[in-house]
Amino acid sequence: MTAFSQHPGAEHLIVHLSDTHFLGSGRKLYDQIDSDSPLERLMERLHASEMSVDALVFTGDLADRAEVDAYQRLRDLIEPWAAKLEAELVWVMGNHDEREPFTEVLLREEPTVEPRDRVVMLGGLRLIVLDSSVPGYHHGEITEGQRSWLREQLAKPARSGTLLALHHPPIPTPIDLMGLIELEDQAALAEVVSGSDVRGVLAGHLHYSTFSTFAGVPVSVSAASCYNIDLVADSSKILSAKANSLSASLVHVYPDQVVFSQVPMDDEPELTSYESSYRPMIEAMTPEERREMFSNKNSDFNRRSDQQQSGF
Repeated sequence: MTAFSQHPGAEHLIVHLSDTHFLGSGRKLYDQIDSDSPLERLMERLHASEMSVDALVFTGDLADRAEVDAYQRLRDLIEPWAAKLEAELVWVMGNHDEREPFTEVLLREEPTVEPRDRVVMLGGLRLIVLDSSVPGYHHGEITEGQRSWLREQLAKPARSGTLLALHHPPIPTPIDLMGLIELEDQAALAEVVSGSDVRGVLAGHLHYSTFSTFAGVPVSVSAASCYNIDLVADSSKILSAKANSLSASLVHVYPDQVVFSQVPMDDEPELTSYESSYRPMIEAMTPEERREMFSNKNSDFNRRSDQQQSGF
């Protein structure tokens, strides 16, 4: 495929989702939230896009009450789509999850209470999953033993670098109450990550999309796929959540950069589009012809587009 940018194409694409909060017996969150349909619609769109997806990464709080049939329903919904997309399926523990049913149902392994840390290789890109859950609690923790294990993994750089995936993001939050259940001792984790080949951190937990840095590494927090926190709620409330702003994130890994792009799960009608049948015509043009057609504000193409958008 011809590149229209000065940048090379992405070497890897990961679809990052979080906080599905499935309930057992088909129950709805707060008796009103359908957790399944937004995920189903997104998977349909991903498949129709024909994008080459390396992995689907779910960063925790997969089952709201850690019920076995909730895990089974999520697994049965997503596994067939992962197969159609030919994508690795990566599950990460969250504070609402419990290790034994999570391991038995989603990983299809013998139940265990040990942290569910592991390494997933996506070609030359290394994805390290860290279990930040604390049994019986909602705050997060990476133990000294986990940090030692991580340090050992990072001692040898991966060909395309490393991404970390964990539930509790190692960044501040403007929602005071969320600070009560944040990842503890973030400085100790930063010492392990700093200077390593870690190129990005994927997390969830906050129920809103946000971006920051940690130990000099970009952090992307995916919004939830069920409900999200209102960051500008009325001052009479210290926390307000609504069943909107559902989204996932596309993580494009380039040779020297990582780009995060939010993908809304809203089912809204299309406003405008350009058919893929135009691509061969664009590819056949010289760079100068493309600039005059698509960048020049006075080109016939841009004048028509402006008229369609604004009405004059």
